[in-house]
Amino acid sequence: QAQLVESGGGLVQAGGSLKLSCTSSGYMFSDLAVAWFRQAPGKERDFVAAISYNGRSTYYSESVKGRFTISRDNGKNTVYLQMDSLKPEDTAVYSCATKSDWGWLVEPSQYTYWGQGTQVTVSS
Repeated sequence: QAQLVESGGGLVQAGGSLKLSCTSSGYMFSDLAVAWFRQAPGKERDFVAAISYNGRSTYYSESVKGRFTISRDNGKNTVYLQMDSLKPEDTAVYSCATKSDWGWLVEPSQYTYWGQGTQVTVSS
């Protein structure tokens, strides 16, 4: 069973940057696609970005494309989310999740394991 732990969240001013990490203690992490989702208070969980098991394919939501970059280091069992040009509307709890294939990436119900999340707050 994979356990996922997010870190790197915090408070940043608009226009600033943060880098989130998602580290797995489970086996077969390098065989799994990983995505980041976010959920703001009172809103549904939204897809942010995904990366394939080998890092060769990535997919972004339109709202973060060009500002966020997802990457992974399978040797460290870690996926990263570099967030630049942050906006107040990026404020949310960010969670990572894993799935075994590269389909239905934006649908949370398709993911098997989830982390607890890390808070990102962007002030104006």
